[in-house]
Amino acid sequence: MKIKVGDTAKIFSLRDQHGNDTYLKDFFGKKILLSFHPLAWTNVCAMQMESLEAKREEFAKLNTIVFGVSVDSVPCKKAWAKSLNIEQTKLLCDFWNHGEVAKLYGIFIEEKGTSERANIIIDENQKVAFVKIYPISELPDIEEIMAELTG
Repeated sequence: MKIKVGDTAKIFSLRDQHGNDTYLKDFFGKKILLSFHPLAWTNVCAMQMESLEAKREEFAKLNTIVFGVSVDSVPCKKAWAKSLNIEQTKLLCDFWNHGEVAKLYGIFIEEKGTSERANIIIDENQKVAFVKIYPISELPDIEEIMAELTG
């Protein structure tokens, strides 16, 4: 069942690209952007993650923590982040159990073994405030996300 606006955020923990455990609950009280992308090392996914890194100071001013999430492994995400010069944005690895968080949020594509491309904003009260699923080949509009966070 797909997550929708008004739902309570699904709690999870995943490892980031450095192998550190990241617990969603540790960030409650802030806005959280979960930016799901199907796979590392693909063009649109790279542009999506680079846009998050480029806006990191603006996100911080908006009391927003940003996570890039995909089914890739820690070593894969670490190498990919290095190749993209992503130093501040946490790239979370929904690798094992494969796609567990994407399934929790109802955006896992079984036949492809990846998540959909999606942005989900969780507000300071742990409620889903925004959900948008994009065509796999479409780069999400970062300005649309910024407008949602300020609006």
